[in-house]
Amino acid sequence: MTDENRLPLRRALLSVSDKEGLVELARALVEQNVEILSTGGSARTLREAGIAVQEVSEHTGFPEILDGRVKTLVPWIHGGILGRRDNKEHLAQMEAHNIAPIDLVCVNLYPFSATVASGADAETCIENIDIGGPAMVRAAAKNFQHVVILTAPAQYKEFLAALKQGGTTLTERRQWASSAYAHTASYDSMIASWFVQEQTPKGEVALPETVTISGKRGALLRYGENPHQQAAFYQTGEKRFGLATARQVQGKELSYNNLNDTDAAFEAVAEFSEPSVVIVKHANPCGVASRPTLLQAWEAALRCDPVSAFGGIVALNRKLDLATAEQISTIFTEVVVAPEADSEAIELLAKKKNLRLLLTEGVPDPTEAGLVVRSVSGGFLAQSRDNGHVSLESLKVVTKRAPSEQEMKDLLFAFRVAKHVKSNAVIYAKDQATVGIGAGQMSRVDSARIAARKSEDAAQAAGLKEALTVGSVAASDAFFPFADGLESVVAAGATAVIQPGGSIRDQEVIDAANKAGIAMVFTGMRHFRH
Repeated sequence: MTDENRLPLRRALLSVSDKEGLVELARALVEQNVEILSTGGSARTLREAGIAVQEVSEHTGFPEILDGRVKTLVPWIHGGILGRRDNKEHLAQMEAHNIAPIDLVCVNLYPFSATVASGADAETCIENIDIGGPAMVRAAAKNFQHVVILTAPAQYKEFLAALKQGGTTLTERRQWASSAYAHTASYDSMIASWFVQEQTPKGEVALPETVTISGKRGALLRYGENPHQQAAFYQTGEKRFGLATARQVQGKELSYNNLNDTDAAFEAVAEFSEPSVVIVKHANPCGVASRPTLLQAWEAALRCDPVSAFGGIVALNRKLDLATAEQISTIFTEVVVAPEADSEAIELLAKKKNLRLLLTEGVPDPTEAGLVVRSVSGGFLAQSRDNGHVSLESLKVVTKRAPSEQEMKDLLFAFRVAKHVKSNAVIYAKDQATVGIGAGQMSRVDSARIAARKSEDAAQAAGLKEALTVGSVAASDAFFPFADGLESVVAAGATAVIQPGGSIRDQEVIDAANKAGIAMVFTGMRHFRH
């Protein structure tokens, strides 16, 4: 069968939970003298619109049973869908058993995910697991050479255009069949995930023998990390404030790198309860600060590394106000992301046509459990989200001198920042703001030195005589394997250090700290971010 041999329709089965466009579709079919079969709510909707339909139970001569659990799972439906029109034996068997061909199946499934999201109990969720629908979808998709399968209202326009041309082509039916299998696979994936979640204690993440991951394409992107790579943004349905809930108020199209960096920035700023700002460049924070106001936090975050902030991503954990927007707009910024924004701030940033403003409606919970996946050759790695936090009570002072109250506050701040910086990470902080960030180096010593050098550059830009790291505290995302890393931090002017501990040379590092007269605490928790 070629594309020129368009498939005419004689009989259609319409059974949808999403009634959008259903009446218009049915009217177009009636105009083409297509007989319509339907069930339940779909049949009611069509009759109320004055469209003649035949209930499936009337067509099959078999009533709905088991509270509606069985209504289309009968040979007169599935035989009509699956029978090959080019197979004489199939046609003979269909005629012998009084099975009429069904040329179009239009089905979308019970709203399982919406039922779960509504907070319904387990029994209600189970009753909203569609059985007959997926069976019909899969059957029609398998027999796409002879049957049209539609699973979404967005497909109706293209189908109706084909109908006016005399019928659908094989290419069109194959495309819809592919979408149909993706539709049922996604549906089953949601159900499988729900069953796993129902059996997993709250706050924990399960790693079942088989993991199903489903995503709906939110946007095709211009390209990936580089122009020769293709890319798209897929939404998994996870109920987490961020990219999936964001509304782009203004600005040009978002790129793959924009989205990746924006996610990193917003997840980082969510760590802090005070008004905070995170500036990210190439997935690494280059400035983080918490202050009584967003404007003060912006100024402190920018001071850490104003050079890297140029062309960066700015994330805020409070409503963007006019005063802060005015200052952000003074430098080139790719994306500003916040839970919400004042109308005056939106109006001001609108003058920056290339700047993207994203409003997410909320801030993600940094303590929430979740699954993180990363592709590798032949598969993917999965782990629970790094939602670990250290508290003041969990810290262990290991040096002769204990940190002061202010040092302890800054240590906790710096270690929280380190969680979002690529390993090896060394963070210098003072007064709840970063003053030097070293990221992604093969040697922890190099990270410490790079952060100190950038601090010197920032001080020079601010007209200061000494590096910002002088009098700061330092955080390391993992233990110092040798004393040289600690000594580099001391040389930069840090007075206190926070690190996980756990090295076989811990005592050597502690001795170096005592010799330098600085305070050091162990967390017992590391934050590698590769």
